[in-house]
Amino acid sequence: MKLRRCSDACSNLVMGVFPSISKISRKGKCLFLVLVSFSIVAWIATISSDSSVKPVEGSAITPGFQDAEGFSRLELESEMQQSVEERVEDLATKQSCPERSPLIRGAVKLSFEPSLTLKQVESENEEVVEGQYDPADCTARQSVAILIPHRNRERHLLYLLHHLHPFLQRQQLHYAIYVIHQAGDATFNRAKLLNVGYLEALKDWSWDCFIFHDVDLVPENDQNLYVCAEQPKHLVVGRNSTGYKLRYKGYFGGVSAMTKEQFLKVNGFPNSYWGWGGEDDDLRIRIQLQKMVILRPSPEVARYTMVFHSRDSGNQVNKE
Repeated sequence: MKLRRCSDACSNLVMGVFPSISKISRKGKCLFLVLVSFSIVAWIATISSDSSVKPVEGSAITPGFQDAEGFSRLELESEMQQSVEERVEDLATKQSCPERSPLIRGAVKLSFEPSLTLKQVESENEEVVEGQYDPADCTARQSVAILIPHRNRERHLLYLLHHLHPFLQRQQLHYAIYVIHQAGDATFNRAKLLNVGYLEALKDWSWDCFIFHDVDLVPENDQNLYVCAEQPKHLVVGRNSTGYKLRYKGYFGGVSAMTKEQFLKVNGFPNSYWGWGGEDDDLRIRIQLQKMVILRPSPEVARYTMVFHSRDSGNQVNKE
């Protein structure tokens, strides 16, 4: 009944607008309506042809329009695609790097100058393009993402970057360094930052290897290779603060290396550890549950200098 009343009301409305139509036959009414429809369409087309449509300038989301720096989105995408194609072509023409890089020096003397600046670190690493480095003379055997969780450690980060870039370049790696910063004053969560860094890094490249790296540990010997193996690797056998001995049996913290497959197999780091400690032991247990074995370099090679710092208020010891 409601539909019927609606139809009647609509018919009455039409009849009210065109009262003379009611006296015309059904075929005549149809012909009349068709003629009116064509007239309306023709009128709209006439108005549209006279109107000028101007695009909004400076749109950052519309393809073909200029952005604030004068580059269109299509141009930027084209440059990115060209960069990828150039790298693929470069990989096809260069030979693989040797298993042992001829640039490796062994133990190196570390310096921690208070006057060091980020601009200085950047000027020393002009070969790092768009956050990534590729060996000039050969194709790296592994592509490696270095993930560094960070907060309130700017000076430590500068020292690490200052030494880590040449360290990795001497190993002839294709690499990128990701600094994952936790903002705010909430309790620090190293594990979550590393999980986020892992996911974000994969948006840039299909990395073969992931190095989970504390910001206050600087490697002393470039024979400690930052590459992944068939099993997860723990790279910090000793540090200056522990007399260059393993902190405790089963220790898997500081700096570790895992492939994408290994990391997925253990379902990454646990997100539930807030504050200092616990997440690395949990990861070790996950590795053992998956029947994997942790590998370590020799104590003479896997040596680190820990840059001293006091514990901040947002990184208390996790007592769980």
